[in-house]
Amino acid sequence: MPRGRYSLHDLHDHTPLGEEHFHCAPGPSGWRYVSQTTAPSGDHLGSLDLTLDELGRPIRLELHAASWQVRGAALEGVTWVRTDPTGTHATEDNVRAHGFSGMSPAFLIATARLLRLTPASPETRLRVVTFTDPVLAPRTVDQSWALVNSEAHPTDNGPLTVDEYQVSALDTGEQHTVHIAGDVVVSAPGIELEELESPPSDR
Repeated sequence: MPRGRYSLHDLHDHTPLGEEHFHCAPGPSGWRYVSQTTAPSGDHLGSLDLTLDELGRPIRLELHAASWQVRGAALEGVTWVRTDPTGTHATEDNVRAHGFSGMSPAFLIATARLLRLTPASPETRLRVVTFTDPVLAPRTVDQSWALVNSEAHPTDNGPLTVDEYQVSALDTGEQHTVHIAGDVVVSAPGIELEELESPPSDR
């Protein structure tokens, strides 16, 4: 069961945004990721509980930030309920999309598990609903993913395969690179793996 800590940074000026302490593991239904996010001051910012089925589809999402809450799942695309901090107003929505996204590295792993790309796979388009911090406002985004390299690195526990993905935002044409080893993000824009207590689980 991988357990560790990511540091999160602003994409533009690299200002520290906080840390995400996580653990994740394959399970009987597929894969589960649980995390707590803290500010640079150490204050609690939010939490994430994401469960995928064996095909990589989100069967349960629970996301908290700044007293806002989102619960969602793959249902006729993706469906979610967003609740305000007072708990008095909840809005339900549905989009024909493949999955969810957001600040957490978990969403990058979830997308990689959903697409199951190989170096021979063509560039693949998908639509995700991303929740923007701190109020978890939903936004529908079209992306393309390509697995451009897969390389084994020697470690004390045997070779570790790191997959390099090129991710493109189809609305702006902006491209960035994501490195994933099993179910751990090694590096991505705004994300750095700072601690890992046990090896990643196989993809």
